[in-house]
Amino acid sequence: MQPLPLNALRVFEAAARHLSFAKAAAELNVTPAAVSHQIKGLEARLGVPLFRRMNRRLLLTDAAQLCLPGVRDGFERIAQALAKVSTPEASNVLRVTSAPTFAARWLVPHLESFRARHPEVEIRIDATERVVDFALEPIDIGIRYGSGKYPGLHAELLMDADEFPVCSPKLLEGPHPLRRPEDLRYHTLIHGEAATDANVLPSWRMWLLAAGVRDVDPTRGLHLQPETIAIEAAINGQGVVLSAEVLVSEELRRGRLVKPFDVELELDFAYHLVWPKARVPRPAVTAFRDWIMAETASARAAR
Repeated sequence: MQPLPLNALRVFEAAARHLSFAKAAAELNVTPAAVSHQIKGLEARLGVPLFRRMNRRLLLTDAAQLCLPGVRDGFERIAQALAKVSTPEASNVLRVTSAPTFAARWLVPHLESFRARHPEVEIRIDATERVVDFALEPIDIGIRYGSGKYPGLHAELLMDADEFPVCSPKLLEGPHPLRRPEDLRYHTLIHGEAATDANVLPSWRMWLLAAGVRDVDPTRGLHLQPETIAIEAAINGQGVVLSAEVLVSEELRRGRLVKPFDVELELDFAYHLVWPKARVPRPAVTAFRDWIMAETASARAAR
């Protein structure tokens, strides 16, 4: 008997709730193409279509409407069952999930202060681009970039993540120095992991429109994943990348990167701390929550 396609079912539930692959992708922190791939695989397994695609709109088929309540109920029951399971011997182990770029550029550099306050907690970081399913995986708490609306999860705002171009100081010199947004036509655009869907997530297309630039192709350039590699490419002078203050503050302070323009892309998305509503937080989880909210308080106050 084949195992249940739990990840595909989770994707189906999100897409059915939003009636949008793009919005489901934003919630799950994956690309719309990945959502489409999961749905196609699930439809192939079931032998029936689940969505009707009509003029940029999605509609549920009869088959989807029939199975959707059971899928939702199943995930809720799994979450409730796992919430009842406690392992006292592992109460000092804290498992945190985060996107690789945020983990490398903010979480790990700040982590020493948490370890100094709570030496009894053994912290384990799962730095991954995929969305962890708290109902099915042994993860206690996570940091997600998105809208903050995650069914079944508590979500607290950590900090905004408005995007702006950054580059090596070397690009401010030479035959085509970066002085105005229009000068980007002479330079390579670097696309990080967040620039996957121009309609939902931050992208060069969105920033160029905000800056009033019409004659620069927003799709050209280097496409690098994860975003931390894209930032390294910018540090090395290979082009200009869109990033957020939280991810490049140290490089800006040290002068390895500069902001050539003042235009920022204000977003509805931000970094949020999330954990399951159905699970009573252990002391280690509460300690981490209190610590990271204190560490990011100044960023929220500056909004």
